[in-house]
Amino acid sequence: MRPPSPITWQARKVHGISTADVADQPTFGEIADAVSAALGDAIPVGHNVRIDLDVLTRTLPNWTPTEAFDTLRLARKTWTLPSYRLGALVEHRNLAENLPSGLQPHRATYDALVTARLFIALATEPSPLTVAALRDTGGITLAPAEPEAELRLFD
Repeated sequence: MRPPSPITWQARKVHGISTADVADQPTFGEIADAVSAALGDAIPVGHNVRIDLDVLTRTLPNWTPTEAFDTLRLARKTWTLPSYRLGALVEHRNLAENLPSGLQPHRATYDALVTARLFIALATEPSPLTVAALRDTGGITLAPAEPEAELRLFD
């Protein structure tokens, strides 16, 4: 996606992406409907997920998830570690093993895959947590849930 303003030097340093790298990409306005359709009624999972939710709900005002799961919150309540940065947790649980070649930290595909692996590790080790326990530990309620809403983790 091409951002509405030039990429800052700080973002370039972290993500390795320059304004020139995304010059030919569509703007968010051009892909907003596809993103909204892809999200549907999904329950987002992310590391420090509030940042992602802030961006998504600001740019997709008609999309409002009822809840989300934060792997940062889950990790802090589950493990005692010196750091809860995503990279530190990836190392702690060896979550980057057997990823497709060419993926790099701080890029969307890599971060999404290791965050999904982290969520599964937190949800299943040492034994599987119930959805209620996950909600109590790392859930973020954003809007009233539908009474019949059902969350299935591993379909």
